[in-house]
Amino acid sequence: MDHPFEAIPFLVIFLLLMVRDIININDFIVLVEEANADTVIIDSCKFDEPLIAVAFYGSGNVHLSMNYGQQKAAYDNTKGLAISFYADATVDCVHTVSPDKPLECILIATSPKNLENLPNGEGELFTDFLNQLVNPSEAYVEGPRFFMTPEMEQIVGNIFKNKYEGKAKMMFFRSQITALLSHFFWQLSTLDSQDIKTPERDKLFQAKEILSQNLDKPPSLAQLSRQIGLNTFKLKKDFKELFGVPVFKYLQNERMATAHHLIRSKKATVQEAAWHVGYDSLSSFSNAFNKKFGFRPSEIKA
Repeated sequence: MDHPFEAIPFLVIFLLLMVRDIININDFIVLVEEANADTVIIDSCKFDEPLIAVAFYGSGNVHLSMNYGQQKAAYDNTKGLAISFYADATVDCVHTVSPDKPLECILIATSPKNLENLPNGEGELFTDFLNQLVNPSEAYVEGPRFFMTPEMEQIVGNIFKNKYEGKAKMMFFRSQITALLSHFFWQLSTLDSQDIKTPERDKLFQAKEILSQNLDKPPSLAQLSRQIGLNTFKLKKDFKELFGVPVFKYLQNERMATAHHLIRSKKATVQEAAWHVGYDSLSSFSNAFNKKFGFRPSEIKA
């Protein structure tokens, strides 16, 4: 497979703290991007051939816009999002990176012409679950999207924390990407069983955003229920069904992920990070952090 990213005209890279890996795994191209900026920066790219892709967004919460012709598909609050799509060479993929919304993205892509050559029947998975992308009707077609399960988030986090080099790095990426795609297609197979109606989904996304924006002083379950206009039973039940974790497990995951980012990027001391995510006790914060990641916040290396 020819390299589909060689012609990407990335803009203003010199203004970004950018880490980018491009890896060939069988007939997949894997692009791992991580970027921080001190000001608002536009990172724009195009592909040099049509691609079917799945993008997994880490804790950065960057803004994404897919521009094609006179149309645009925009995505806010991308943190934890898995989105599948088809894009041809006319589609402009635009990330808006800012100090409070850095970029963390893993893109797994393949050319439609290579589907029959994918090993282990993987091409059939694309045909079965992503048929609208295999047979696109426009320059850009969005496929299924959902917020990742905790298992998927863990894999994405492991990829961004990778320290391997050389052949060991390739072995690590191959195993993680295979696992990530396996979880993605398994999740697709369960989506049909979810019968949460669109108005309720919108309220659940609103609840998720309220929690994300109030890590230091989150509302109680009753307060959150009143804010979004959904009773507490439905909130607890449907939140777990849609996002894969209970309400306050999600809150705890967000707290720890945010604290990890603040400390790792040297935007806050351990004590400041603890306060930022709502912990008055440093020892309680350190214990919760260790339970989540398996190491203390003081052990983070930038």
